[in-house]
Amino acid sequence: MNGTPPSTDAVSRAIIEQLREDGRRPYAAIGKAVGLSEAAVRQRVQKLLDQGAMQIVAVTDPLAVGFRRQATVGITVDGDTDPVAEALAALDEVEYVVVTAGSFDLLAEVACEDDAHLLEVLGKRIRALPGVRSTESFVHLGVRKQTHARAARRH
Repeated sequence: MNGTPPSTDAVSRAIIEQLREDGRRPYAAIGKAVGLSEAAVRQRVQKLLDQGAMQIVAVTDPLAVGFRRQATVGITVDGDTDPVAEALAALDEVEYVVVTAGSFDLLAEVACEDDAHLLEVLGKRIRALPGVRSTESFVHLGVRKQTHARAARRH
């Protein structure tokens, strides 16, 4: 997400938290939990979606859908990172792209069918992008925690 994030009040954050726990939770149940009518929840959810404050998506387990090799790729870029980040984001195998400060300019998480597929993605697609100076791959051997829930609460 680029630019200034939309601000959310406590009620919107509570709605987000309800949906984070169960993205299929009915608006009436959310309304009961946060003290709003079903219609008011529906309007708030639509506003949050329109603002880009949240997305409602199905999260898949890459292993369950045939992607047996995952890796995080650290990428060093010559020049502007934006074109490379956009090109990475357009690749089907890339699930996540962030601009970073540190040893790498970008980090990309990729999901591939197997090692041969990973080698093809790295060698022929990522390293071939204009502006990519170097990459370093971190193959995932096991997952100890994976959540797609970003806390809606402010501490």
